[in-house]
Amino acid sequence: MSSPISPISDITSGALTPTSTRKTGGELGKDDFMKLLVAQLRYQDPSSPSDPSAFMAQTAQFTMLEKLTNLADAQQQLVAAQLQFGASNLVGKTVSYVGADGTETTGVVTAATFTGSNPTVRVGDTDVPLSSVKEVRSSSTAG
Repeated sequence: MSSPISPISDITSGALTPTSTRKTGGELGKDDFMKLLVAQLRYQDPSSPSDPSAFMAQTAQFTMLEKLTNLADAQQQLVAAQLQFGASNLVGKTVSYVGADGTETTGVVTAATFTGSNPTVRVGDTDVPLSSVKEVRSSSTAG
């Protein structure tokens, strides 16, 4: 005879969950929540089924979780776009920043780079994180 099935412990232990949907720190994601809900329905006692109102409440919680996750993702994309836009607007401007050696340096931004979550601007031959820029001035265009 085979061992008893324990779908809830299999899901929470990660036995049924692909590693791509697991969150770090032991948190359960929206896919895990849905799997728990399906496992609860699949393995409920037929002589004592779950309360339909509890099922609807869990479904509503799942929907809310999914919408909040989508909202957080959209907000992160918006912040990244704003940072990129801000960095690109610095091209041609004079900026002051604190260099790696701790001294304040000033120079004209010649380019902006958008790799990773923090854009960088090129001042001379140095890539400066946007978060390190302390002051922005219009470059003099005297001819």
